Amino acid sequence: MPQRLKPDSVAVADGIAAVREIVESSIHLILSDIPYGIGADEWDVLHNNTNSALLGTSPAQVKAGAVFRRRGKPLNGWSEADRRIPVEYQRWCGSFAGEWLRILKPGGSAMVFAGRRLSHRCVVAFEDAGFTFKDSLAWLRETAPHRAQRLSVVFQRRGDEASAAQWEGWRIGNLRPTFEPILWFVKPYVIGTTIADNVLAHGVGAFNERAFVAHERVPDNVLKSGFSKGEGGLHIAQKPVKLLRALIDLATLPGQVVLDPFCGSGSTLVAAKSVGRRYIGCDVDADAVGVAKERLASDIFETAAPREGHDAEIAPRRPD
Repeated sequence: MPQRLKPDSVAVADGIAAVREIVESSIHLILSDIPYGIGADEWDVLHNNTNSALLGTSPAQVKAGAVFRRRGKPLNGWSEADRRIPVEYQRWCGSFAGEWLRILKPGGSAMVFAGRRLSHRCVVAFEDAGFTFKDSLAWLRETAPHRAQRLSVVFQRRGDEASAAQWEGWRIGNLRPTFEPILWFVKPYVIGTTIADNVLAHGVGAFNERAFVAHERVPDNVLKSGFSKGEGGLHIAQKPVKLLRALIDLATLPGQVVLDPFCGSGSTLVAAKSVGRRYIGCDVDADAVGVAKERLASDIFETAAPREGHDAEIAPRRPD
């Protein structure tokens, strides 16, 4: 039987199975950096892999170092089965989207970090489950590796100097990935009511612009909050606490519950705790959960200082 998740805790558990045990309409915000389905690591392979080269390394990749630590599939795949990766990713997202809808309060938000290539499949899966797709935010990364291989080098290795000269300046791959999408979904509020009614009844549904601009300076859907000094290096997919704090402040009030079913090293939970929210998290990686527990138990992590107009938010008339 899946482990029952408890408030203000983090557990080693399958996030899809564990969410099924959460009480209906009890969560104010789900904020999660879900797997992107692009083969970044073993946990990110969400399709029927048919080639043993996936996640391997070539001699050139070993020489290049950590920036090329895993070999992914080319965009057109190595086989016909590979071309079904987008469909299989959409099916995977659909396997939990309905449960997320069930446990959120009416008007509650689900914010999902998604890969650029397959984010549209996540949107379709969540819309099919009953969510409203509110917006696509963009997080601008401070640094991003440029993995596109030089085409001229490929020809040089083949001894084809004429082609190398002809295709000088061309690359194989993508432009530098300087932004990541954050998909913002909301659970529809009850038909026949308004968002204002929903805010009074459930404490969610609107967004706190005043709190958000204290983090991001302007109420734009492009976010720039980055890592604090020494914060990174805990997880391959780690996100900045400052960024997560801005998103939590955007959609919730102090004392409300934030869930991350794919919590990794716990950055979402740390952010929630630092701004006075209750948190629930889980991950299948026991080592990552161990790191999350250490971070949550520590008094060292950065705590958000009270800000003018933010530390006296108006509570909902009927808190639940």
